[in-house]
Amino acid sequence: MQTDTLLIKDFPQDERPRERFVLNGPQSLSNHELIAILLRTGTKDESVLQLANRLLTHFEGLRLLKDASLDEITAIKGIGSAKAIQLLAAVEIGRRISNLTYDDRYTIRSPEDGANYVMHDMRFLSQEHFVCLYLNTKNQVLHKQTIFIGSLNASIVHPREVFKEAFRRSAASVICIHNHPSGDPTPSREDIEVTKRLAESGKIIGIDVLDHLIIGENKFVSLKEKGYL
Repeated sequence: MQTDTLLIKDFPQDERPRERFVLNGPQSLSNHELIAILLRTGTKDESVLQLANRLLTHFEGLRLLKDASLDEITAIKGIGSAKAIQLLAAVEIGRRISNLTYDDRYTIRSPEDGANYVMHDMRFLSQEHFVCLYLNTKNQVLHKQTIFIGSLNASIVHPREVFKEAFRRSAASVICIHNHPSGDPTPSREDIEVTKRLAESGKIIGIDVLDHLIIGENKFVSLKEKGYL
């Protein structure tokens, strides 16, 4: 009997880990169900859920599993090196995420800091890119995202697109940035209009627009320093 056939016959669709992951999110799954997703398949004698449960039982839960070696995991019947490596890779990712600290994040204390963060990537772009930096309460960069590519226009760069990601990242503030392919960072009328519109929207929803930087050829302009924010 094929392993996948065993899985399909043994478990209704709404009880399979992958389907429940999609429908209800990862938090809805037990430890052995999450491990079953990593293992992917069982053996001819047991389903992947049974294999995952046996693995956890052997290591008395996640605490010992996280420190298990490749040899220790592959010693379990039904788990070869490929499955063991997938498990250990997932454990290592989790370990690295848990070790992340805010100290690793770039802090923006001035317009120069913001410009330096993007200058290398944006100074040679042949089209205008509108980029947002999403910051936490310590002005550390949580995320950078390109919102729009093309000539800046107040009707195109919609506040909804800017602040949607801010809510998603639980950002306290935003720095807007776009480049001028000409190399001249002098703000246009559209640049100023977009800045004011975004700043007004930010005040309403409680997310500050700290600055709007225009990147040129190794130079920049801060619309906050120019008095437009």
